[in-house]
Amino acid sequence: MGVGKTTVGGLLADRLGSAFRDTDADIVAAQGREIADIFVDEGEPYFRDLERQAVRAAVEEHSGVLALGGGAILDESTRALLTAQPVVYLSMDVEEAVKRTGLNQARPLLAVNPRKQWRELMDARRHLYAEVARAVVATDGRTPEEVAQAVLDALELKEA
Repeated sequence: MGVGKTTVGGLLADRLGSAFRDTDADIVAAQGREIADIFVDEGEPYFRDLERQAVRAAVEEHSGVLALGGGAILDESTRALLTAQPVVYLSMDVEEAVKRTGLNQARPLLAVNPRKQWRELMDARRHLYAEVARAVVATDGRTPEEVAQAVLDALELKEA
């Protein structure tokens, strides 16, 4: 959450001369409401089902850079789908998350005691990200442009 997936993904797509797609944006467009509202109105299991469907559709239909929501990795079928893809895990520590997002309430999984919940979410997810990632790129203290370059370097990709 707040690691810069959308910003860095857009930069990568530009540098590679490819299209960019964000599955969170796909869900918002299809549902006509924000993710936080989906969580409140329908609950997390409903959202996770939408997310699983959005990721599957994006992987099947899109050949450019793809950003996934931070919780997409929780689904076993999504992880299986991603194993054949050049996945990059953008990492950051809690202090960087506070700087970037303020761990605000627009993020439904962080509504109460955000620092503690962020740490718990990351403890539960970090190994799943690493399981499917071809590379891990730390974002702490880096600009989006520096992170995009680190991703290109990690995947040994050339700019278009």
